[in-house]
Amino acid sequence: MRIIALINQKGGVGKTTTTMNLAHALAQQNYKVLAIDLDPQANLTVGFGKTQRSLPGIADALIDNVLLEHVSYEVRENLELVPSGERLGEFEYIKNKGVRKGFLLQRSIREKISDKDFVLIDCPPTSGILGMNALLAANEVIIPVAGDFYSLQGLSRQMQIFDYVESTLNRKTKKWLVLTRYNDRRKLAREVRDSVIHYFPTCLLQTPIRETVALAESPAYGKTIFDYRNKNRGAEDYRQLANDVLAGRVGN
Repeated sequence: MRIIALINQKGGVGKTTTTMNLAHALAQQNYKVLAIDLDPQANLTVGFGKTQRSLPGIADALIDNVLLEHVSYEVRENLELVPSGERLGEFEYIKNKGVRKGFLLQRSIREKISDKDFVLIDCPPTSGILGMNALLAANEVIIPVAGDFYSLQGLSRQMQIFDYVESTLNRKTKKWLVLTRYNDRRKLAREVRDSVIHYFPTCLLQTPIRETVALAESPAYGKTIFDYRNKNRGAEDYRQLANDVLAGRVGN
């Protein structure tokens, strides 16, 4: 089972969009996929059409030790969602979990989920205890990087956090990068891509996700890009990105 956290401290880089559409793309290839909304803002939950804020979710698993199978909902064929849950924002402030608090998501997934090929975790844009839970649970991470200067700064900070966690715990996590909101007509976007390739040549997944209005619109209707505009270039890109992830295909 591949457990992949999609994480970036910077918001607005297409993290939730990538989680949602990559999950659906993998499910369309007959892989069994579980998507977990670990962000209290619940954007992934809403993007999959689950708008009821009181819906039980990952908050109940982390706070009350509810089994993930009891808070998982089928949202597409081969694809289940664990919503964020109404109380997820409280998790940062719970003090009675002790040192176990950082490992609760790992325990919930690895001890109680065995029938999935992929678990994708949509992380909040912070480095708090929720983000740490994702890093400790995952055996891979995908870092979306938008084609702008601030995304490069966010990537640098994120890599520093990874280095610290890996050195502290003496463990390695496979890291992938994906370019999002990419427009190759923009000089800055091309420069960002060149910089990422230069510094992380073995990490950048081959397919950039091109900027398209349909990708921005689809979550508002509770739809993935495949539901909303199946022949859109965004759908084409996410299909290819899924193949990149399956094959470990990197390059420029």
